[in-house]
Amino acid sequence: MTTDLGRRLAARRTAAGMSREELGERCGADAHYIASLEDRAVLPTAGVLVRLAEVLGTTVDALAGPRAAHDPGRPVTRPRTDAQPVVLDEEECRRLLGVRGIGRVAVFTADGPAVHPVNYLISEDGIAFRTGADSVLARAAGTEAAFEAEQIDEVAARGWSVLAVGVIEAAPHPAALGRRADSAHATPWAGGERTHWMTIAPHRLTGRRVEYRP
Repeated sequence: MTTDLGRRLAARRTAAGMSREELGERCGADAHYIASLEDRAVLPTAGVLVRLAEVLGTTVDALAGPRAAHDPGRPVTRPRTDAQPVVLDEEECRRLLGVRGIGRVAVFTADGPAVHPVNYLISEDGIAFRTGADSVLARAAGTEAAFEAEQIDEVAARGWSVLAVGVIEAAPHPAALGRRADSAHATPWAGGERTHWMTIAPHRLTGRRVEYRP
């Protein structure tokens, strides 16, 4: 079922002369995710909308409609009684990680646990992201860390989350990661001097999705 957002997105992409693969690469997603946005009733998060609008040279309102912005006064959607959590296998967890570009890294510090949002890429070495050379995440090298990515649709009361656990390390191929990030226009949202690439190679990968019984 195509939504208004899907039709607008497909029209803007076609007008820009981009394939789904090209748009996905530039937004840090993949062609399957772009296809889901265009052809199915899948709603992206606000962050994804911002990146799509930027790459397509338009605005969030023009792409998704003026009511797409978060309204603090919007009634909270109550969970449906036919909802059920579904455990995801590793293959599905890896696929879902590939359609997102924003996640959170949790590490232990001398002051206790710390959680930091990051822009990330999936590489052959694991989950890769940039940080400052003297940041909390850089100083955590060699320790166990957790990484979580998710997609939540508050209106439909559905979504998924994936949790990866592994050792955080300095990336072995930072130059290659930098080139990939540049080609995908994947700039850290936080700005600043973030040139130190880190990776987490998951040794445990789990996930859940909220689905509805037919």
